[in-house]
Amino acid sequence: MNVTELLDLPYVEEDLGRFEALLAEAVRVGDPFLDEVTTHLISAGGKRLRPALLLASATCGASPASDETLQGAAAVELVHLASLYHDDVMDEAVLRRNVESVNSRWGNLIAIVAGDFLLARSAEIAASLGPEVASLLAATLGHLCQGQISEVQTAFQPNRSEDAYLATIAGKTAALTSAACRIGALTASLDRTKVDALTDFGRHFGMVFQIRDDIMDVIGSPEHLGKPAGQDLAEGIYTLPVLRALSDPVVGPELRTILGRPLEQPEREKAREMVGSSGAIESTIAVGRRYSALAADAVASLQVPALTKGLSTIVASLLEDLPIIT
Repeated sequence: MNVTELLDLPYVEEDLGRFEALLAEAVRVGDPFLDEVTTHLISAGGKRLRPALLLASATCGASPASDETLQGAAAVELVHLASLYHDDVMDEAVLRRNVESVNSRWGNLIAIVAGDFLLARSAEIAASLGPEVASLLAATLGHLCQGQISEVQTAFQPNRSEDAYLATIAGKTAALTSAACRIGALTASLDRTKVDALTDFGRHFGMVFQIRDDIMDVIGSPEHLGKPAGQDLAEGIYTLPVLRALSDPVVGPELRTILGRPLEQPEREKAREMVGSSGAIESTIAVGRRYSALAADAVASLQVPALTKGLSTIVASLLEDLPIIT
């Protein structure tokens, strides 16, 4: 996904370049070891999706972003990066963005404390942007934690409900994309109607984004994912495509006998094939399209044609270019 190409908004790409330098500087304290750990995933790159959404929401691409908006983008991205540090510890991951994960390279303790440091820096930056932004980001962090705890609680449960799944991704993913769009709008002092519309867009966008990610865990390749495929399946995180496959009368009964416990590689691949061969992927894409339509509706009222088009294009693209590789 090329975020700037899909948004097709002037200045966003230039602003992301300015943001990149600011992001790296925000976590450097002059300690060579800590600086190496905290910039590890920053140096590995990434789509910078949340900062791009924030910048687009603030400026519509019509003018360069303000310093406050760039600081807001850094605060949001640091929360995201911290969540990756912590997630990789929980998942015992060895790869992230096609590089060695922080926990694999330096150990769990360093990864956890470094993630905490990134959260602290995010909070410090948010506080400088005023109480509304600081309060919003703190509440968002709470939603992320709630979503993660909910996911852990339902691990290895084939009877996990779809409502529980949707509540989890609303917390662990959609809350932060929603906050990104809202912070962009707040730092640009947009009127409250636009602030709320962009907030709604970000929430629906996040739902689509996570649904796509969960589809990719089943049908994607390690090269596309930047991590092993089927990782959620192996760890008992049963996402919407898996839940839909479990209800399939053909593959569901056999799949249920495989799940409910950690999976070794052969079982993981068999489960992936079973989910992929059912109608679960198409069914899950249909759910994603409903959220995509809600996202497009949210920005239709903005009366900013370039921004409406860019945001609608990027959310629609999430479900249009799935590389189905089994």
